[in-house]
Amino acid sequence: MDTTAQRPITIAILAMGGEGGGVLAEWIVDAAEHAGFIAQMTSVPGVAQRTGATNYYVELFPKLGARSNALPPVLGLTPVPGDVDVVIASELMEAGRAVQRGLVTPNRTTFIVSTNRVYSMTERIAMADGRADSAALLEGCKSAAKTIIHGDLAQLAEATGSVISAVLFGALAGSKVLPMQRMAFEAAIHRGGVGVKQSIAAFGAGYAAAEGGPQPVKAEAAVIAHISPTLAPLMAETGSAAEPARMFMRLGIEKLADYQDAAYARDYLDRLKPIAETDKRHGNGSGMLLAEVARELALGMAYEDTVRVAELKIRPSRFERVRAEVQAADGQIVEIAEFLHPRVQEIADTLPASTGRWLLNTGWARRFVERLTKSGRVVKTSSIRGFLQLYAIAALKPKRRRSLRYANEQAFLHEWLRTIQTVAATNYALATEIATARTLVKGYSDTHERGRRSYDMLMQMLPRIMEMPDPAAALAALRKAALADDTGTALGLAIKDIRPLPQAAE
Repeated sequence: MDTTAQRPITIAILAMGGEGGGVLAEWIVDAAEHAGFIAQMTSVPGVAQRTGATNYYVELFPKLGARSNALPPVLGLTPVPGDVDVVIASELMEAGRAVQRGLVTPNRTTFIVSTNRVYSMTERIAMADGRADSAALLEGCKSAAKTIIHGDLAQLAEATGSVISAVLFGALAGSKVLPMQRMAFEAAIHRGGVGVKQSIAAFGAGYAAAEGGPQPVKAEAAVIAHISPTLAPLMAETGSAAEPARMFMRLGIEKLADYQDAAYARDYLDRLKPIAETDKRHGNGSGMLLAEVARELALGMAYEDTVRVAELKIRPSRFERVRAEVQAADGQIVEIAEFLHPRVQEIADTLPASTGRWLLNTGWARRFVERLTKSGRVVKTSSIRGFLQLYAIAALKPKRRRSLRYANEQAFLHEWLRTIQTVAATNYALATEIATARTLVKGYSDTHERGRRSYDMLMQMLPRIMEMPDPAAALAALRKAALADDTGTALGLAIKDIRPLPQAAE
């Protein structure tokens, strides 16, 4: 036998914590060893907070080939760029990182990719929409690989009540890249002896997905699977709107009904009616003004206040999510401690409007509250006492419309909508950009205040911007500068480049 032709089969696996990447690698090793291969597996742990996955590397060498050599094979410990036969990625960004590292090559690599997304820290902390383009990522993966098998394999795992590692194992078997029959892969799962029934079901789903060929990337937008009878009439009113405005309107109705009630969602649609008329009268047929306002108005009306924060922290779904994240077993006690540091402004915002203004404008009362809250508090929502404390705050939800924060937010939204309608009569593109600029105002506490200051600065510049050759582009540039950092430095520099309006002669 020509020993120079012998080389190992190399497999790289990129998986995040809790996805069973180690189990997947062990299944591959077990199946290979029972099929007459020498197998070696190594792993490099990832970094916490979703900045990287754990990398598993497997090399397989046929025992027959090893016996024919004068010397035993030496298997590698880490994948070498350009020399990996199979790359398996449990998430689309990790797939992109594999391509970036040169592990995927068009002359060699079979690429198995789950197109679900778990957003990285850099994507989450971005001041604007920091998400990577899933379609562009997938196209890069396709062009880099010899063969690619892709689809939302995480969704298949959820549907079969298993973890994604079993689906990936099935996709590997279905790819036919390893010289083993399907029963050899399934036998490895049976020998593992843990969660066999669910794992076999997930394996079968992955195998079928591989045989069925590529699948489309799962849509990023939420899908309304069920409409309650209370919201059905409101949803029906969105039927005449074109996409994407209709999608934003329906999501807005659902969000605001959850945030407050169906009447609040009704207010949302009523506010959109004049915008829809303005879009028809002055628009270019794209419907982008209505779409942007529908999206931003829903976010603006669902502002984060102390009531919303308390409500979200005590929801059953949150406790279930935390238990799932820490992988708590049935009957295992999990304690959840929340660090709360409300400022005087947040407390005043929660109070009735007149009482809140009195607190902010009365020196001794403000100083007294500041002393009580300056150190913050740790509240254990997993305890009865801590839960009841936040429950009492969340119970103020029906009275939200009387609060100071509600009055201030509604006044802001009223002025924002008025400005959009006024500008749209003469410059549709600029009005659409003003609608988008509201995205600066988001978050809670200091984040919200910084965003509001940036938005106010842009609106102060609006008269000057309207004199420029391309006002919409100028405002968009200022908005991007405002999102460049949280200090306002980039926005300040951008504003300096715009010549101020000449002063009127006295």
